Amino acid sequence: MYTRKLYAGWADMDFNSHMRNTAYLDKTADVRQMFLIEHGFPMEEFARLRIGPVVMKDEVEYFREVGLQQEITVTYVLAGQAADGSRFLLRHEIFRADGKLAARVTSTGGWLNLQERKLIAPPPALLAAMNELDRTEDFVVLPSSVRA
Repeated sequence: MYTRKLYAGWADMDFNSHMRNTAYLDKTADVRQMFLIEHGFPMEEFARLRIGPVVMKDEVEYFREVGLQQEITVTYVLAGQAADGSRFLLRHEIFRADGKLAARVTSTGGWLNLQERKLIAPPPALLAAMNELDRTEDFVVLPSSVRA
């Protein structure tokens, strides 16, 4: 399973002295970018291809607080995908250093053609990279976003 260790920094805190809700989204986006870079898709490659990932919905479930400078482990798995890869459902779980689940983030998205501003199927190499992710037990096949 793809995982990365991160820390809850000063900018991640809210008024109640725990990790703010949007910080969870930021950490998961960072982990997704790390995965893409490690699989041959740094920002320069997306710019060259004129495509990019777009998130259309995020759902965050909270279980335990994360405090300042606490180490967290963020997992990244595929919870759903269209056969052509044009749509995806991503799942991240954020664990505290004590192993307790702090939050779960599920994001729905697709691949955006930056010139035409519409969803497309990713190039084969990007689809292959996404297919390297582990899948959840409740993985679902999504409909394609490609319109004829």
